[in-house]
Amino acid sequence: MTARQLLDLLVDPGTFHSWDEPVAADHPDPDYRDALARARERTGLDEAVLTGRALLDGRPVALVACEFGFLGGSIGVATAERITRAVERATAERLPLLALPVSGGTRMQEGSAAFLCMVRVTAAVHAHRGAGLPYLTYLRNPTMGGVFASWGTLGHLVLAEPGARLGFLGPRVYEELRGEPLPPTVQRAETLAAHGRLDAIVPPERLRTFLARALAILTARPAPGTPPSSLRVSDTPVTDVPVSDTPVTDVPVTDAWESVLLSRRPDRLSALELLHHTAESFLPLDGDSALVRGLALIGGRPVMVVAQQRQGPGLPQLPFTAADLRAVRRQAQIAEELGLPLLTVVDTTGAELSVAAELDGVALEIAHCLTTLVGLRTPVLAVLLGQGSGGGALALLPADRVIAAQHAWLAPLPPEGASAIVHRDGEHAPQLARAQGITATDLTTAGLVDLVVPESADPADLRDRLAAAVTTALAELAELPYAERLAARAARNRRLGGPTSGANPS
Repeated sequence: MTARQLLDLLVDPGTFHSWDEPVAADHPDPDYRDALARARERTGLDEAVLTGRALLDGRPVALVACEFGFLGGSIGVATAERITRAVERATAERLPLLALPVSGGTRMQEGSAAFLCMVRVTAAVHAHRGAGLPYLTYLRNPTMGGVFASWGTLGHLVLAEPGARLGFLGPRVYEELRGEPLPPTVQRAETLAAHGRLDAIVPPERLRTFLARALAILTARPAPGTPPSSLRVSDTPVTDVPVSDTPVTDVPVTDAWESVLLSRRPDRLSALELLHHTAESFLPLDGDSALVRGLALIGGRPVMVVAQQRQGPGLPQLPFTAADLRAVRRQAQIAEELGLPLLTVVDTTGAELSVAAELDGVALEIAHCLTTLVGLRTPVLAVLLGQGSGGGALALLPADRVIAAQHAWLAPLPPEGASAIVHRDGEHAPQLARAQGITATDLTTAGLVDLVVPESADPADLRDRLAAAVTTALAELAELPYAERLAARAARNRRLGGPTSGANPS
């Protein structure tokens, strides 16, 4: 598919307006000049990229589309300058930017000059992202070399064409340098997606619909005239302000072991069920893991979502891995760039326990996740939905507010593991659960949970109550002044774990 064909597939008819200016044809190498002339005659383009502005499902967007028929979509100095100007213009006009690269990399005929231009383009993309504007990329077949290793993979959403070859070093170069062939699946889009390197694999015929949904969420704003919440903030700590009309004291005290057993029921409300019910629109991203990532529209507000998802009945539970934790951090950082609140949903048996996990740095990733969420400037809302075991759960809980289901719990280890440490057997798990203060009501005393949502025998009741609580809390957090919210968060973190004795630090 040529660049023009792809643009015709994506944008509203008759709305594309080119930003391209003529490119100088002079070059000292006559063979290269001839190659450029042939490429221009063959494609009808003067360079390997088209740029401009269009409407996509009625929404204005800036576009950069590479043309593989023009010297393999390679990026020379003039190509890079055209891309850079388009990115800068998108930033100046405050437009979302969609990049559609297909390229063998930088143009070998122009050597290091073309190679260095990847920094030029990346700097422009960095400024666009720094302005809080959405940057989306769709990697086509192939996207290689300097393009893949710079602006092609810097999107807030990185999408790819099915079966696309994506990588740093081309297979011919790899074999020449290493003396052995590159395994054919290493640089496939599906392989990268399985390792969490892509957000979604989307066929070209579905790309317009996917992008329209993403842009609808990312550019949404709450409807004017939305009634203000009843929240009043002065010197009252955020942890003492209820986020719904149901005070925590109205929730019956539950037996800790009973809560543990109920949280493990296969028919218990899952994160995906909660998200689909809460959001007016939810766009999940790819990933065959225990982590669900996505964009959601909740109460008319765009929200970044990361959620731990249990497998269905009869399926083995997927471990929560170091790669999942890295994905959480990436989504949190993107949420901050775009000015979106972050919603986390916790329901996990814990982080992966294995030799591979240790070597992959799962403990380090928990630490990095904690510091990322603690320092995030955008609002953070956490939902403790079910099981909250170990560091894999704690990593998603630093927040401005935490809502917990009545039978949700949080513990350093599953009660069976705690029993193994204390009693050298698993038989004392019920006693350990009751002694450790793991229930949702215990966690209010410890300063973590702000609202406990009661549960009944009807799973739909919990779903509806949590959906209402999440929508209300996000609206209330949006009203808090930035400095006040961060000060309240710092005070909240200082109090976590409950009251302390001794002199106050000076």
